[in-house]
Amino acid sequence: MQGAQRNSLRHLQWMMAASLALPIALFAIASTISYTSTLDIADREIERTLDVAHEHALKVFETIDRSLAELNEVVRSLPDDNIRAREPVLHQRLKQLSDSLPQLKSAWIFDADGKALVNSLASPPQDLSFADRDYFYAHVDQTIGTFIGASLTPRPPYQGARFFGVSRRRDAEDGSFIGVIQASVLPEYFESFYARIGSDPGSFFAMGRTDGTLLAHFPRLDRDLRLDPNGPVGRNIAAHPDHGLITIAWPSDGIERRIGYRRIAEYPIYISAGLETSAIRARWLATMSQHLVFGVPATALLFVLLAFAFRRTQHLQTEAARRREAEEALKHSQRLEALGQLTGGVAHDFNNLLTVIRASVDLLNRPQLSEERRQRYITAIADAVARAAKLTSQLLAFARRQTLKPEVFDVGERLQSLHDMLATLLGPAIEIVMRLPAESCLVNADAGQFETALINMATNARDAMQGKGRIVFTVQAATNVPDTLAHLTRSHSLGSHGSGSHGFVSIAVGDTGIGIPAGRLGRIFEPFFTTKQVGQGTGLGLSQVFGFARQSGGEVTVTSEVGQGSTFSLYLPRVPPDLLPRSQAPTTAPAVAGSGMSVLVVEDNIELGNFAADGLTELGYSITLIDNATDALAELLVDADRFDVVFSDVVMPDMTGLDLAQAIRDRSIGVPVVLTTGYSEALSQEGSLGFDLVQKPYSIDELSRVLHRAARLRRVRDGAAE
Repeated sequence: MQGAQRNSLRHLQWMMAASLALPIALFAIASTISYTSTLDIADREIERTLDVAHEHALKVFETIDRSLAELNEVVRSLPDDNIRAREPVLHQRLKQLSDSLPQLKSAWIFDADGKALVNSLASPPQDLSFADRDYFYAHVDQTIGTFIGASLTPRPPYQGARFFGVSRRRDAEDGSFIGVIQASVLPEYFESFYARIGSDPGSFFAMGRTDGTLLAHFPRLDRDLRLDPNGPVGRNIAAHPDHGLITIAWPSDGIERRIGYRRIAEYPIYISAGLETSAIRARWLATMSQHLVFGVPATALLFVLLAFAFRRTQHLQTEAARRREAEEALKHSQRLEALGQLTGGVAHDFNNLLTVIRASVDLLNRPQLSEERRQRYITAIADAVARAAKLTSQLLAFARRQTLKPEVFDVGERLQSLHDMLATLLGPAIEIVMRLPAESCLVNADAGQFETALINMATNARDAMQGKGRIVFTVQAATNVPDTLAHLTRSHSLGSHGSGSHGFVSIAVGDTGIGIPAGRLGRIFEPFFTTKQVGQGTGLGLSQVFGFARQSGGEVTVTSEVGQGSTFSLYLPRVPPDLLPRSQAPTTAPAVAGSGMSVLVVEDNIELGNFAADGLTELGYSITLIDNATDALAELLVDADRFDVVFSDVVMPDMTGLDLAQAIRDRSIGVPVVLTTGYSEALSQEGSLGFDLVQKPYSIDELSRVLHRAARLRRVRDGAAE
């Protein structure tokens, strides 16, 4: 209550202070914002006006340039005498041209001496020389393309408004100078256009050459003006030659203006448009006057309300921050709990397996052990190792770090082949129904992991039905996919060839069990989470399904209703039928014996390396053991022919086994590589890149078969090369 009262007093204090300070502060803020906004609006208006003026000038000069080019083509091959002979006809053509283009005062064709052969003003033309005009002498010594001259006064007897020349050189066939074609352009045409588009007070336009000579000016000037290249305007243009926006006192009248300029492409001409800064300030003052008359009371009241709302909002945000902190603390405790469950579960299961192995080793060390008991203990050790490998595989599959071995297979056929095994596993009291499609549903996934996922889902369904009921397996092309996969199916319509581009195959496992409460649906895929009694489940079955689905580019979902059963749906990316490999005749497995084969073993764990070396040596292999990939590569670079095959661990410090294999391939060292790993994030993301792979833990017999196969393929390639 006291806190609420203090808040009320604080609000009252704010409002009391605001009753005095608010009008001044608000007016200052509004003035600053309004002035900035007025400047921004003025700049945008200048840019838009400049766009219009630039486009207009560009079209005018392009039209004139095109007309001069057409005239040049007409008289290109004609001697001066022929032009004079055709003067009446050409005069009419030039007159039509100048009449059709309002920006033109006249059009001329001059000979090499500067005398008019034809013009649009009079026929025949006056016998005058115009060789002193800039539009003529600029072309005499060099070819410069289109030339735009300075503003000129007509030479008597010709009269009228001032003009500037746009001209092109006339060349003979050998490239020599034979005259000029020129158009007299009216500056007042541009100035009249600027007057139409610059109706706002303080509007300004100018068009000038790159050397500073002005050709058109609005407001109009009664004198010629040339800007100093070293003056303020010239320096700004030199710093930003293509376009810019500056505030400057214009040299013609000293009035400060906000001016935008832009160069016309391919022409030595700049177009400028702007507004007087006094006009911009007048707009701002008019806006602020409206605020003063109408806006101050309302704005002051609004500010008070906003201040009150600010305090209330701040209070709500503080409460929300506290709530978020509490939620984060809860999530953190849940993560710690899950980590504790994971650590405890793994420790418990591995301690059981290690106990079996330790006890078996102790019993094997006893003297006078019978062969039957020795074989039984060895079998127990092997079974414990297999169970440990399976547990590790399930953990890696959940973490999406298991190196899968994908292959293309038909889901329906693979499920049908598991029918008898599932019947034995589930028991006679459970009815198995399989609804398989008539067409093939091919996927590219690890077949062993797929079968394990099916068995885990089936076992979970059996336990939910307490060993009695019906399980329905349904395989079909998925029509509705989870939201997490929806973007992959949409990419198919855009021509994507990635995962999901051919849709997905749905494998649904439905049971008639007790169902799953809604509060537990979000946790069923967590490792070691189980609702079963102690000793009846590890909680890793569904987590393996989850990890396998995600790592295969798919998803797993569940729908359930208490008392009505559950349905788990596994989605895997579908592949086209043409990817199904052709069946091949079985080949005879190579001999296990080493027969003197030389193997370079690369293993940073020296105990494991010695184990592999000893086992292979017993089988007749010649072994060279190195504990890092860098030294192994150096050994191969010295003499690669010593070795028949390289056997390397993947996870090693500095240079990994995958890096070593890639380096061997890049350097074209002709020694096959066999990799081994129990966990590799690189392999889980990129695959084995075409190299043979042996999963840890491995047996010496399995390793020998893989080494023989790799070496045999090398001998086949070498023989084919010969």
